[in-house]
Amino acid sequence: MYPTIKRIFDVVVAASALVLCAPLMVLVALLIKLTSPGPVIFMQERVGFKGQRFGMLKFRSMSEYAEVVRTSLAARNEIPGPVFKIRDDPRVTPIGRVLRKASIDELPQLLNVLKGEMSLVGPRPPTPGEVEQYEAWQLRRLEAKPGLTCIWQVSGRSHIAFDEWVRMDVEYVEKQSFWLDLKLLLLTIPAVITGRGAY
Repeated sequence: MYPTIKRIFDVVVAASALVLCAPLMVLVALLIKLTSPGPVIFMQERVGFKGQRFGMLKFRSMSEYAEVVRTSLAARNEIPGPVFKIRDDPRVTPIGRVLRKASIDELPQLLNVLKGEMSLVGPRPPTPGEVEQYEAWQLRRLEAKPGLTCIWQVSGRSHIAFDEWVRMDVEYVEKQSFWLDLKLLLLTIPAVITGRGAY
């Protein structure tokens, strides 16, 4: 019953959000196009439920060649483990910095939700390279469909160590329910407004 209710809820909310956010998304697309060269939408291969790969969509918040220069910034990674995050990332554009702070860059993932590749609530989808470095217990976070938000998103995001982040995802996998999803969606609102842990 829960998977069916979750899917219906995902489709209804994602479709409604896309309609409501359409004017904002058009404005964001224009700002990205006018302020930096490159595509408006950035698609990156991610790993979803049970290891299935898909193209996750985001508004482009970095320079056109961000992926190319990433290796040169590896030494500045601020989170131990198979993830890459740094404050004041030089690849981020001025507009991109605003989009990331407010999580607006993730709005195109509503399309991933409609396609069934993601859910509104679930562990954030890792890259294939990150999954290759996982320990066996960390693979449990792939036992739920990836989402736009989860416990990690509402608990400090980038301020949380990777192992603790994964433990939160495993906790979600073990306890997931419609009411937990609803609670996490409501807690996401103040987390996005304050931008706590986002960079």
